Amino acid sequence: MDYDILIIGSGPAGQQAAWQAARMGKRAAIIERKPRLGGAGLQTGTIPSKAMREVAYLVSRSGGMRAAQDTRSRHGLLSDAVRRKEGVIAQQESVILQRLLSSGVALIPGEASFVDAHTVQVTDASGKTRNISAEVFILATGSRPRRPAHIPFDKKTVLDSTSILNLRHLPESLLVVGGGVIGCEFVSIFAALGVQVSVVDSHAQLLTYLSEDVVDVLYDSFLGMGVTFHMKERVASICRENDMTLTTLESGKQLCTEAVLFAQGREPNSAGLCVEQAGIAAKDGWIAVNEHFQTSAPHIFAVGDLIGRPALASTGMEQGRAAVLYAFGGEHHITAENMPMAVYTIPEISYVGRNEKEVKQGNIPYVIGRAYFKDSARGQINGDAQGLLKLIVDARNEKLLGVHIVGEQASELIHIGQLVMNLKGTVRDLVANVFNYPTLAECYKLAALDCLHQLKQRQDS
Repeated sequence: MDYDILIIGSGPAGQQAAWQAARMGKRAAIIERKPRLGGAGLQTGTIPSKAMREVAYLVSRSGGMRAAQDTRSRHGLLSDAVRRKEGVIAQQESVILQRLLSSGVALIPGEASFVDAHTVQVTDASGKTRNISAEVFILATGSRPRRPAHIPFDKKTVLDSTSILNLRHLPESLLVVGGGVIGCEFVSIFAALGVQVSVVDSHAQLLTYLSEDVVDVLYDSFLGMGVTFHMKERVASICRENDMTLTTLESGKQLCTEAVLFAQGREPNSAGLCVEQAGIAAKDGWIAVNEHFQTSAPHIFAVGDLIGRPALASTGMEQGRAAVLYAFGGEHHITAENMPMAVYTIPEISYVGRNEKEVKQGNIPYVIGRAYFKDSARGQINGDAQGLLKLIVDARNEKLLGVHIVGEQASELIHIGQLVMNLKGTVRDLVANVFNYPTLAECYKLAALDCLHQLKQRQDS
């Protein structure tokens, strides 16, 4: 065999698999079909959108662009956002490359497709092919934006979440089709940069799996940035009309904007892998795995977006490590039970555990403790009048069932609640802890005290 392990895809899941294999002394190589490392996580998704979001956030903190009407200022901000994005990508790519090379991981450019269960054919950019064999394979090819055939994508005015990152001209108006994570993140970016943004979504609420009170804070923030909503609506057609894009909804309503972002789901990158040659079946391109991330061929593992939800960089990284540990030692890597989720909107949203609806469905008696950022000294210093930290606590044993945060630094703050939950702690552990003052983390104590007050009232009643 040429290698002990071949990893197909250099995104977050593939990187972690490669590093883990190298630490175990295995001959490892990554096959990457794109000219640059990092996959969608670095090149076209997670990192670039968050880098652009940082510029938009700074603009929103300085009062937004509503007062700045000259076109040059607005387009200058887009240029700043693009430069920041490209700078972050280049720096992070360099870090990844150095880590892989210093770990002894080989990098093989080209597109891989299975010849048999232990061999892939790799075709490079010039069309030259060669066969490479390995004992173990990790499939980490990720996903791409869903692009339905009836949507006339042109990368200029009708965009997906990849092509919108390459805009060099800030549109006066933007219609976002989809009220999920990706759609809401781009709503935040472009609304903060002064674009008139509209949203079309088939649901009654944005981000339907989140707590309503958390989404209400985001909704109010969007309204404050001038965003308009067309909920319970579906797109019938999109077409160009002169210099504008005309979107017709199934209700008959027509929306005229300079650009459209279609952000409704993603699709797996598995078409070129020819997994059937290795004895693996894919359903609509998605790869089924067991608890060890093994496919139907035990020596071939699949991780990251390719296996579906939760399709997060953070979970994909752990899946990559877990697959390698099991492949070469039979070690079952135990991942923390409660995994955090984050939505990088303005303001941020992050949560871990269950929401109220799920707790009610489980017939669990509970109390809720809330702390508003504006009631903390740090929140007042930051000027965050909307932030909220919410604890859902089991009334029987005082353990945390869920933590939900909306406000700046939510994606950082969530890990405190996550650790308490994974360590089987209770709301009293939060009350007993001392937090730096002034900090937003102090909101945990405020919310925990609120919970204890309610628990005492339940006992006294």
